[in-house]
Amino acid sequence: MKLFDSHCHINFDAFDQDRKAVLQRAAKQGVKRLFVPGVARQLSSDKHWRNDCGSIKVIEGFGLHPYFIAQHQVSDLEWLAHQLEQFPHTVVGEIGLDAEVSDYKKQYELFTAQVDLAVAFNRSLVLHHRKTQPELLRILKPLRSKLPEVAGVIHAFSGSPEQANEWTKLGFMLGVGGVMTYSRANKTRQAIQQADIQHLVIETDAPDMPLSGFQGQRNEPAQCIKVLEELSHLRDEPIEHLANIIWHNTCRLFGGTIQLDD
Repeated sequence: MKLFDSHCHINFDAFDQDRKAVLQRAAKQGVKRLFVPGVARQLSSDKHWRNDCGSIKVIEGFGLHPYFIAQHQVSDLEWLAHQLEQFPHTVVGEIGLDAEVSDYKKQYELFTAQVDLAVAFNRSLVLHHRKTQPELLRILKPLRSKLPEVAGVIHAFSGSPEQANEWTKLGFMLGVGGVMTYSRANKTRQAIQQADIQHLVIETDAPDMPLSGFQGQRNEPAQCIKVLEELSHLRDEPIEHLANIIWHNTCRLFGGTIQLDD
């Protein structure tokens, strides 16, 4: 059974002391691939962590995340365009809008500029949201025909079945992770239960978003298996069946960066 963590910040310094061991644990649980989002120019330029990846194949994105808004400069957009030219299959992300982060005007300007770059280079998007889904949908709906067939993924999806349907109609995958493991997340669990399996990918968002029962602990990519187990329970579908479909969904999301079976 092959697992693909579609969102993991394994390059963050939370893993600097034991990254190799963390990835070895993930590999033992069946994790074969993981996607590392780009969040800031400086972090994306630091590649020391790649030496610890072992047998797990890593795909990187490039983007300017709202959490790092104080670091971002207008010139970073030129840097991002250069990365998209240099790496012809990489995705744009993690980008988005966050209502709880300062300087919303700058967030908005950087987000829309990055979406424009994704359109220009025909790249999928990895989206961050917090209390901003209506605004993100408003921006992206007119651009549906200009984005790839798999337009991207709404990372850490939380919301109603109706919101999930809006995203999937736009060509976005739903990122399923820690939120779904909490019984109190009724709307999100219902949305994921009802969604077409062809629109789901699994993620950990490690080191953040710990699963239910692991609150206060550092999250790890090995937890992908627990996300999948909970998804299997929620949807009442065999875990091997889900794993196979979700593997292929994630490969489609990241397109030309990978081979399905390597």
